[in-house]
Amino acid sequence: MSSTVPTEVRKQAGVLGVRCSLAMDDRDSTDEFIRQLTRQFPKDPDVLFVIVHAYSDLSTRTAQDLGRYAPESIAAHKLNAEALEMEGKWDEAQKEYEGMIQKDPNARGIHFLLGRLLLSRPDAGPDASAHAKEEFLREIKIDPSNAGAHYILGELARRDAKCDEAIPQFSEAVQLDANFAEAYLGKGLCLVTLKKYEDAIPPLRVAERLTPGNPEVHNTLGTALQRSGHKEEAEKEFAIHRSLTSGQGSQNP
Repeated sequence: MSSTVPTEVRKQAGVLGVRCSLAMDDRDSTDEFIRQLTRQFPKDPDVLFVIVHAYSDLSTRTAQDLGRYAPESIAAHKLNAEALEMEGKWDEAQKEYEGMIQKDPNARGIHFLLGRLLLSRPDAGPDASAHAKEEFLREIKIDPSNAGAHYILGELARRDAKCDEAIPQFSEAVQLDANFAEAYLGKGLCLVTLKKYEDAIPPLRVAERLTPGNPEVHNTLGTALQRSGHKEEAEKEFAIHRSLTSGQGSQNP
């Protein structure tokens, strides 16, 4: 659209274009109007509001297409299971995942999603962690590149004070995903627990770079630095930890 047209007119034209193309279910045109609005008005709240609703509408329509054209597919059941999880319908969601596994035991990602659900349920029983662990182990047999499964296996082991078992899982997770801050932190926490303070510093430094606003990272890094003789650096980390937690009632250890 010509730059000689007043800004407000261009904006309103783009907004109307989005609404009209959605009304006609012309998704290509909707995408084009969204691109134009994003390029011309990237920070305009009214435009962002319209785009949010447009994407939501497009998402709903695409989900309906999936249900209409491939209702028995793994993808359709997966989408339904995720929706049930969001609604807190844990039993129904679990049955969906278990049904998918019966249909295709080697489908990628489903064992991971089932394991995650088992850990997320507010009514999880005492055997939930063990059952979830089995699902994550099955997942990495099917898909060894699932960094999330490796990470959660590491976390489950760390929480059971099995750091020697946890560290290889965290290491595998960060090998697969170099930006997996939680896995770097988990590895650092384990190394501190094992009193391998110097070894803990490198992964904790990466976690700090990736998530500078995480107070636990600074506290753990400060501990590793302090106990390996780097007292000035440790104090800097503890100071950051204090500043991040000052409004939360936390205390520096």
